[in-house]
Amino acid sequence: MGVATMARGGTDFLQLHRRDAPRHGLTAWLTGEVRTAVAEGRLAPGSPLPPTRTLALDLGVSRGVVVEAYRRLVDEGVVESRVGAGTLVAGHAVPQDTVRNAAPSPAAPDTGTTGPLLPARTPAGVDVDLSPGVPDLSAFPRAAWLRAERTVLATAGAADLGYGDPRGSARLRTELATWLARTRGLRASAEQIVVVAGVAQSLALLAQVLRARGDTTTAMEDPCSRGARDALTHWGLDVLPVPVDEGGVRIEELAATPARTVVLTPAHQFPTGVVLAPDRRRELLTWVRRVDGLVVEDDYDAEHRYDRAPVPALHASAPGHVAHTGSTSKTLAPGMRIGWLVPPPALLAEVVAAKHANDLGSPVLPQLVLAELLTSGAYDRHLRAVRARQRARRDAVVAAVREHLPTGRIGGAAAGLHLLVTLPDDGREDTELASRARDAGVLVHPLSWHRRLPGPPGLVLGYAAHTPDRLTDAVRRLGRVVGSSGR
Repeated sequence: MGVATMARGGTDFLQLHRRDAPRHGLTAWLTGEVRTAVAEGRLAPGSPLPPTRTLALDLGVSRGVVVEAYRRLVDEGVVESRVGAGTLVAGHAVPQDTVRNAAPSPAAPDTGTTGPLLPARTPAGVDVDLSPGVPDLSAFPRAAWLRAERTVLATAGAADLGYGDPRGSARLRTELATWLARTRGLRASAEQIVVVAGVAQSLALLAQVLRARGDTTTAMEDPCSRGARDALTHWGLDVLPVPVDEGGVRIEELAATPARTVVLTPAHQFPTGVVLAPDRRRELLTWVRRVDGLVVEDDYDAEHRYDRAPVPALHASAPGHVAHTGSTSKTLAPGMRIGWLVPPPALLAEVVAAKHANDLGSPVLPQLVLAELLTSGAYDRHLRAVRARQRARRDAVVAAVREHLPTGRIGGAAAGLHLLVTLPDDGREDTELASRARDAGVLVHPLSWHRRLPGPPGLVLGYAAHTPDRLTDAVRRLGRVVGSSGR
C-alpha cells in the first residue's frame, strides 16, 4: 500500500508520529504500535507493512529502528517476510483476547511435557504467556516444509495414499530409525517404530495395553507433567508419585512401590530440568529387569541443549524393558501431531493393534513430508537454527531472573525450553504468586501444579515463544510481584 508523508516525523500508516514516541526506546515503541494494531484488527492478516526505508524516512528515524522492529515482529509471529512481497501481517493473526500460543489458564492447567493436552485461552489482561510447553511457533520452517511437500506430492504413488500400515509410513519409520540412532543412540529398526499423534497418544496406547494385561498401577516422577499424569489417570491407571532430587528420580523409593511400570523424563526432567544421574540410571535398569517391568522414556526436549553434551537415551541400554517416545511438538509445532513410539518387542503387536483400533494410522502426507525433511538434512538445519535462537532467549531470561528475582534458585537452564525458579519456603503459596503475576499481565505455572508431594514453592517459566526484550520485561514484572507479596 502507498504511504503518503503527512509531515516530517509523521506517516499515514497507523497515523504514527515521532512526537508520540518516547525519547528512548523507539524500536520498542514502533514494535508495540504495530503489535497492538494487529491485535485490535486495524491491520488485517495479509496487510502489507511499508518498506523499511519509506517508514523510516516518514518518521524521521534511522532505518535500523524500523528493521529491528520488523525483525522482532517476525520473531513473535505477528508479521512475516516474504521474498518479492515484503513484510505482511501474518495470516494467523488473532484478536487480543485470544491466545497467540495456546496455553492453560491458571485455574485449570492441562499441560503435558509436549504442551497443552487440551486447548485453552489465556485470560484477558495477560500479554506475556510464559507457560512451559509452547515452542517458538514463529520459527516453523514454512519454506522448507513447502519445498518438501511439493516434492512429496510430485513423487508419491497411489499406494502411498491408502490406509497402509497402522505403524505409519515405511519411509518415515526408516528415516526415523536412522535419525534416532544417530542423535539418540537407539538401536531400533523401522519395523519396531510406531508413528503416533504425539507423546500423548503414546501414553494412551501404552496405558490401554497395560490395562488389558491387568496392570493398572504405574509410578511417575514427582514433580512431573500434570498433563501427562492426568492423561494416564484418564486411561484408568493409578499413578503413584516418586520424589525427584538433584540426581533425578529416587530409585530406592520407586522400588518401594508396588508398580512395575514407571514414566520418566530422564534426559531433562520436567519441570526441574535435572538429568538422571549415571548411578541412578544403573539402579533403574537393575530394578526394571528384576521386576520384569517397563520404563516409559518420554524424551521431550532432547534436541534443545545449550551447555552440556547430549544425554544418551535409556532405550539403548535395555530395549526389552524401555518404551521410548518423542515428537516434533517442540521442534516443529505441536499442531503437527507427529511423534514416535518404540515399544519393547514383547509389547509391539499389542501397541500396533491398539493404534489400529484407535485411528487406523496417522495421516500419511505429513509423515512423508517429515521423511523428506530428514532425508534432505533440512530438519537438522532447522534444529540448529532454533537452538541458537533459544540459547539467546534462555540467556536473557536467566539474566533477568538473577537481576529481578535474586532470592530464586534457577534450575534446568542447561537445556529445554523452560526453567524452574525455586523460591524461599517462607510460607507463601506459589499459586498466589502466579495469580498476582497474572494480574500483572504475566502467565506462569506455579510448581505446585505439577506436584503431589510436599516441597518448596516455585515458578515454571517457558521462554521459547518470546523475544529477549519481552522476556526481560516479563521477569521484571515477576520480580515486583514476588517482592511486593513478601512485604
